[in-house]
Amino acid sequence: MKKKIFIDGKSGTTGLRIEERLSKRDDIEIFSLSEELRKDYIARKKIINESDIVFLCLPDDAAKEAVNMVENPETVIIDTSTAHRTNDDFAYGFPELGKEFEEKIKASNRISVPGCHASGFIALVYPLIKNGFLSEEEKITSFSITGYSGGGKKMISEYENEKGILLNAPRQYGIGQNHKHIPEIVKVTGLKNKPIFCPVVSDFYSGMEMTIPLFNSQLKKGNIDDIKELYRNIYNSKIVSFVEQNDENGFLSSAKLENYDSMTIEVYGNDERILLVSRYDNLGKGASGAAIECLNIKLGCDKTKGLEL
Repeated sequence: MKKKIFIDGKSGTTGLRIEERLSKRDDIEIFSLSEELRKDYIARKKIINESDIVFLCLPDDAAKEAVNMVENPETVIIDTSTAHRTNDDFAYGFPELGKEFEEKIKASNRISVPGCHASGFIALVYPLIKNGFLSEEEKITSFSITGYSGGGKKMISEYENEKGILLNAPRQYGIGQNHKHIPEIVKVTGLKNKPIFCPVVSDFYSGMEMTIPLFNSQLKKGNIDDIKELYRNIYNSKIVSFVEQNDENGFLSSAKLENYDSMTIEVYGNDERILLVSRYDNLGKGASGAAIECLNIKLGCDKTKGLEL
């Protein structure tokens, strides 16, 4: 029997990408509301409770409202917003971090999809802390380069229709050091100090590159080769994989995995200074791809089903 799926907020970039991926599948049926009922409370509540799985692609407050509408104990919520990423009642939707993450996704009817920047940061730092390479007390600096689609409809319009001279060059933002992904970064990694995080948006649609520089002296144990070996052993799936060598003549393009749902983990530098790098699509493994992977885990099918890899 086909599973009934409702995408609440499917007109946004994440919702559209989820619908695009799922429309090709024969094991689900996508429910929808007419445009005039899209924001109608009663209509939304009815369709949410009639669905097997609901994707929330909404602002935080609307996502919280949708969760409160659920009365059917069998309805599964997969929330792509920031609203529940630090909520212990929600499974954190990054199964590659360890068996315990995947098992919680399987067992839970409440799943929170990681934030795009947070996905890349956590993928790099969580294993180092868990395996004793970095202290939880370490003070970390990071920067991220992203396509403008992560800024939503307003930013997309600015870049595609109203472009001015300031948009011709990369722009740093989150300069108050209060980016909304920092709470989940701290919670999931176990870091005791909030990292310095410097995100940069640039004039390309989608793609993301997270970089964390470390001095070897910051490590509690090991060196650059030991980090590579750790990542090599952990990240060896079709969705998240360790990349051994750079094939771009020494450059790293943030658009390398644009339109794909995978992530690469890379390590560069030398014995003194190390660069940890993750690359992926902010709408792929950073959003819709991760959400569909969680769906696949709940359905008990291949985690890669319906993904572009």
